[in-house]
Amino acid sequence: MDIRLMTIDDYDKIYAMWMSCRNMGFNDVDDSREGIERFLRRNPTTVFVADDNGTIAGVILGGNDGRRGFIHHMAVAEQYRHQGLGTKLVAACLDALRAEHISKVALLVFKYNDTGNAFWEKQGFTVRDDLNYRNLALRELVRIDT
Repeated sequence: MDIRLMTIDDYDKIYAMWMSCRNMGFNDVDDSREGIERFLRRNPTTVFVADDNGTIAGVILGGNDGRRGFIHHMAVAEQYRHQGLGTKLVAACLDALRAEHISKVALLVFKYNDTGNAFWEKQGFTVRDDLNYRNLALRELVRIDT
């Protein structure tokens, strides 16, 4: 298994894997090929895939704004879970963010995603109850929940 930087050539396999994972949320703009390509241009050193001889077994989209890091859409394909692959992807991403002098990383997980929440808790990410998450769509987005 090779943990390597993602390229846009990985997109179709990654998207198919995302759609097979339960309890994740996507949209038709940001998670389109064009949206992910834009994300990769902005974050060329912090987005990783786990490549098993051409099969994408996992992915983590890490990015930053120069001040804080953020993890988007980390997923491991069902048949590769419980083998430490998610932990390796997180480590690669966090190491890359540290190399960019990022000192704090956030992420979002649906409250009902028990598997995801347990994973992130095990990775040391805590839940903040002193904040309200707010967002505003600047254009119409079609939600895709798995």
